Amino acid sequence: MIRILATGVIAALVVGGTALAQTPVVYTWTGYGVNVTGSSKCPTYKMNIEVTVTGKEGKGIFQQESRDQRHFETTLGKEGKIKTAAMVGGGGMMDVIGEINDSDPKIMLNGYCKFEGKLTKKQ
Repeated sequence: MIRILATGVIAALVVGGTALAQTPVVYTWTGYGVNVTGSSKCPTYKMNIEVTVTGKEGKGIFQQESRDQRHFETTLGKEGKIKTAAMVGGGGMMDVIGEINDSDPKIMLNGYCKFEGKLTKKQ
């Protein structure tokens, strides 16, 4: 009986630990763009970025003020590094680059403008 109970407790701890490790963590950034070659209005464009990380999977949404919301999905690499691309209006693409970790989370969207900054963990 004690042996069965001990096995059940160990199994519950293993399953509970796995669920705890998969708790989503949300990071955000809001700021203005920087001009890239061929652009001149980027400093007037305000962008909101939100990245949700569950384990090694990252899902992000971003929205420039008065524009449609866009999204990206990525897998975190070594030290939480990410690199992917996201579709924007008119068939254009934005490179999504950054590091999502506890020490120095940051993100950059680079395309028609550059949006870059330090991510803040949501509480």
